[in-house]
Amino acid sequence: MSRTHINCTINGDQTDFLSESGGSLLNALRDDVGLMGVKEGCGTGDCGACSVLMDDRVTCACLIFAPEAEGRTIVTIEGLANADELHPLQQCFLEGAALQCGICTPGFLMAAKALLDKNPHPTETEVRYALAGNLCRCTGYDKIIRAVLDAAEGMRASAQTGDAA
Repeated sequence: MSRTHINCTINGDQTDFLSESGGSLLNALRDDVGLMGVKEGCGTGDCGACSVLMDDRVTCACLIFAPEAEGRTIVTIEGLANADELHPLQQCFLEGAALQCGICTPGFLMAAKALLDKNPHPTETEVRYALAGNLCRCTGYDKIIRAVLDAAEGMRASAQTGDAA
């Protein structure tokens, strides 16, 4: 299979790499760029484990051909934290035990980030709807929903006091 040169922004850094022309963005991110936080769950876009933000939109990386990333802006789970400081969503998932095996966690976090970027004051129903494309086989969803709502509350409080979130 031929390889294609791809130039895009990943986690804030201008990145270029060679990838299989017919390969998925998921495989390119893991194999060609070395971002192992993007997980493969189903390979068919049904579980959400491979979710990334592409141009601020939740995207299943297993359903996108790698060359479609050309010129785009992509954020993966590796780009969520700020240096050594966890993103409030990550902190709330950790504190609320909203994870177990970790396969689904990056996808849930990316979908939650997309939601909170657009709607910093979501209702429980809105959180459930935003995360509906993500499946978890270990924790159940209540802890995940609670962690997202707690993060939203904490992020709003930080914004009001002027702290960076």
